[in-house]
Parts: sequence; structure tokens; C-alpha cells
Amino acid sequence: MFRRSLVWWLLVVAAAVVFGLMTQSERVLTLAIQTFIFGALASSWNILGGFAGQVSLGHAAFFGIGALVTRELWLDGRPLAVAVAIALVATAVAASVVGVPMLRLRGIYFAVGTLALGVGVWLTAGNLWPGISSLPVDALRGYEFTGPYFMALGVVTVTVALSIWLRRSKMGLGMMAVREDEEAAAATGVNALAYKMMAFVISAVLAALAGAAFAYFSVSYYPQFPFSVVWTFEAITVVFVGGVGTIIGPLVGAAFFVTGRDVLSSTFPELQVIAFGVLFILVVLVLPGGFVEGGERLHERISRRRTSQHQQATPDATPDATARESVKMEGKEKV
Repeated sequence: MFRRSLVWWLLVVAAAVVFGLMTQSERVLTLAIQTFIFGALASSWNILGGFAGQVSLGHAAFFGIGALVTRELWLDGRPLAVAVAIALVATAVAASVVGVPMLRLRGIYFAVGTLALGVGVWLTAGNLWPGISSLPVDALRGYEFTGPYFMALGVVTVTVALSIWLRRSKMGLGMMAVREDEEAAAATGVNALAYKMMAFVISAVLAALAGAAFAYFSVSYYPQFPFSVVWTFEAITVVFVGGVGTIIGPLVGAAFFVTGRDVLSSTFPELQVIAFGVLFILVVLVLPGGFVEGGERLHERISRRRTSQHQQATPDATPDATARESVKMEGKEKV
């Protein structure tokens, strides 16, 4: 099952590579890059919230660390790969430090604690880096969308591939056991804190990787912006729209979110936030499990209908056999 899912995902990635090489529209490439970044960020949150069942409201802090460290080192003259690697290591260390006290909290207390952490980091970043981070003039002259496109594609590819492996691995099964019932998992010998810690650090590092893609893609922005809690809530929205705890759900939700926001911003520029909020509520009410679960239900319903139609079209041989057996018994009684 793992190999089959991985093969399908590699085919999708190959199609995306061909699409990136053939597409010349900057608008289309921009929407694709945004979809990949949101898909990667949402998939990273899904590992912690969907697999391990820990609802974090401060996920943007790690997204911002990845963006900040990558941007500062890259603009300072270091190779992009080196800047990204340092950003990932810094994020892993930060997540390990704050994860130990945070993960001792449960439920709503963990959510509120991570929200407080995210807001605190956001305000601190705004005070320490108040200016605008812009690309140099030479970089602006030769700026092309293909580089950020393939970086964002690589980021979402790594994130989804790791999610596919994690869901089938012993580590992933331990996370899901903690999600279902932490007390029962601990009673069977599962180290709940260790599995939550692994999910916390992995999701943070992948969020930082998405932040690095954002830093490479953006021409100019305030360094405080990637730390905004809005990124966390948008990632959670994407996950719930697509399907919590699924592999493809965050990607489907990201495509819906980015495309819907773009369409509504051009159609209802003054009411786009309200319009998208209403649309999100309708999706959650109609499809409480997200698009993925809704698609699975639709597939099951179609399969049942086809099976029922096939049974009705095929004659049942059992009544005829019973009738023949009854005739034989009656003949024997007459003799």
C-alpha cells in the first residue's frame, strides 16, 4: 500500500514538473506556488494535529523561523541550500526546547499555550525586525517564477512523501494510538510524551521548510508577517476542508483555499473575507469530514448502487433449484 501510494504521488509530481516547464503564465505559477506552500504548511500541521491529535495554534512560529533564517542568510550571501539547512536545524532545536513544557499540557490548555507562544514570537519578531525585507535590485531584474515554483514543489513533495511513510510506520502508529486514547496507549507501554514530541518536532521542521519556500518566493515583505497567527488558522482551515488525518486532504484543501480566495477577491473584492467564511461554513456543514471523506462516501454509495443493480439484473438460481427439489420429493411420495 505504501509503495502504491508513493508511486501515485511520484506520478503527480512528474506531471507537476512538466506543468511547470510548459506554463508561461506568471499568474498561474503564482497560484501554484501558493497552493504548494499552503499544502506543505497544512500537511506539516496535519502530522501534529491529524496524526497525533495535538491541536497547536502556534504553528506559524516555526513557519516564521524557517522564513526568517532562510531569508537573512540567503540575502547575506550564503547559498540557498545552506541557508535552508541552518533554518531547519534552528527550528528543530527551538521545537525541542519549547516542546517539552508545552506537550505536558493537554487539550484546550495545549492549544491556548501554543497560541500564546505564537503570539509572543510574532510580537517579538515585529520589534526586532521592523523593516521590510526586499530582494536586491540585481535579483529583481533576473527574477523568475520557475525557481520558486520548483522549490515549493520540492517542499510539498518531501512533506507528503514523509506523511505517507509516517502513516504506515511504527512511529506513525504510535502517534495515532496517542490520538485515539492517550491513557490507553500509555497503559499498553506506549511512551505518549515521546511520540507527541516526535510529531511536534517533525511538524515544526516541515513548517520551517514551507517557510523557506515562502522566503525564496516573496519579493518583499515584513519579517513579522510569516509569524502571524493567521498562517496557523489558515493552515487549520485548509486541513479541515480537505480532511483531517488524511494524506491528500491538505493538498485538496490548499487548492480549494487558494483558488477560492483568488476567485472571490476578483469577484467580491470588498466582501471576500465574509464570502469565503460563509463558503467554509457551508463546506464544513455539508462535508464534516472534508472533501476526502465526502469523496469516499460518494464512491461507496456509487459502488453500492452498482452492486444492487448487478444483483437485480442477475437471476437468482436458488429458487429454481428449490422448486426442482420440491418436485422430486413429491414424485417420491406418490410412488
